Amino acid sequence: MKFAAFRFSAALAVVILIGVVAWLFLAGRNQSVPLQAVASPLQMQGDVLQPILPLSPVAGLDPGRVALGERLFHDARLSADFSVSCATCHNLTAGGVDGQRFSLGIGGAVGKINAPTVFNSAYSLAQFWNGRAATLEEQAAGPIQNPIEMGATWSQVLSRLEQDAELAGEFRRLYRDGLTTDNVLNAIATFERSLVTVDSRFDRYLRGDRQALSALEMDGFRRFREFGCTSCHQGMLIGGNMFQKFGVLGDYFAGRAITEADLGRYNVTRREEDRHVFKVPSLRNVARTAPYFHDGSAATLDQAVLVMARYQLGRDLSAADVEAIVAFLQTLNGELPPVTRR
Repeated sequence: MKFAAFRFSAALAVVILIGVVAWLFLAGRNQSVPLQAVASPLQMQGDVLQPILPLSPVAGLDPGRVALGERLFHDARLSADFSVSCATCHNLTAGGVDGQRFSLGIGGAVGKINAPTVFNSAYSLAQFWNGRAATLEEQAAGPIQNPIEMGATWSQVLSRLEQDAELAGEFRRLYRDGLTTDNVLNAIATFERSLVTVDSRFDRYLRGDRQALSALEMDGFRRFREFGCTSCHQGMLIGGNMFQKFGVLGDYFAGRAITEADLGRYNVTRREEDRHVFKVPSLRNVARTAPYFHDGSAATLDQAVLVMARYQLGRDLSAADVEAIVAFLQTLNGELPPVTRR
C-alpha cells in the first residue's frame, strides 16, 4: 500500500510539473515577452526586493570613435538635401527627442511614428518601437535611407564624406579599412552608446541615499510598485527590456482608424499575437520626452499616466495617485552627458 501511494504521489508530481512548464510556455507566447525579460536583474534595498537597478555608463568605448560619431550625428550631409541630421529628431539638449508628435524629414515630410529618445538606448532590448533593429548600428541605417526621413543613398553619403579630407583621415586612423558604410554606422552607434544619463535622484536613492527623494516622491514610488507598473517597467532602464501589448486590459485602438504604425511588432513578425505589441519604453528621463506613446497622443506626463493605468492595469487613478506617480517619475531625470553642454 505504501509503495502504491508513493507511485501515485510521484505520478501526480510529474503531471503538475508538466502542467506548470506548459503554462509558462503558453503564457510567454501570449505575452510576446522575450526570455531576458523574465530574468530581470534584482537588487535588495533594505527588506524590499526591487527589480530596478541604478544606471551606469557603458564601459570600454573608444573615445576617438565616440568623437567621430558625435560629428556624424550632427552632420546634415547624411541627408539627401543637406537639411536633416540625426540630431534633428534627437535633440541632445531636449531629452534626446524633438518634442513633436511626428518628426519632420526632408522636404518637410511628416513621419508616421513618434521619435523615441536616443539617451540610454545602448541598454535597450532592441531599437525602434517595434524592435525591428537588434543593434544601434542597424537602427542608424534606417533613417538615413528612409525616403521621408533623411532620404539619402550610401553612395551619395560616402561620396560627400570622402571629400572631407580631415574626416576621411579620422576614419583611416580609427578603422583599419577607413571610410565605409559599416564604419559610419559603427561610429554613430558608438557615440550613441556614450549617451547614458547617470546619477538621477532615484539612482542616488537606490544606492542608499534616503534623503534623495521627498515624501511625495517616495509615495509615488510606492504606488508605482503597488499598482503593478513594475510588471513592465523594471530593470536598469525601468522599461526597454521587453515587448508588451498596448491595451492589456482595455482596447486602446477601439473606434479609431488603425495606421500601419499602430500594428507594432506585427509589422516585423507577421504573427497575429504581436498585433499592437510594442517595446516597453524606458522611463529614464521620461519627464523630458513629451509627447508620449508611439502615436504621440499624450501631450503631458499626467495624461500618459492615466492612459497607462486605464489600458494596461485596468485602473482609474485619482488626482492624488497621478500627482504622486508623476512626482516619482520626475526623479528619473539623470545627468545629461557632457556633449549636451558643448
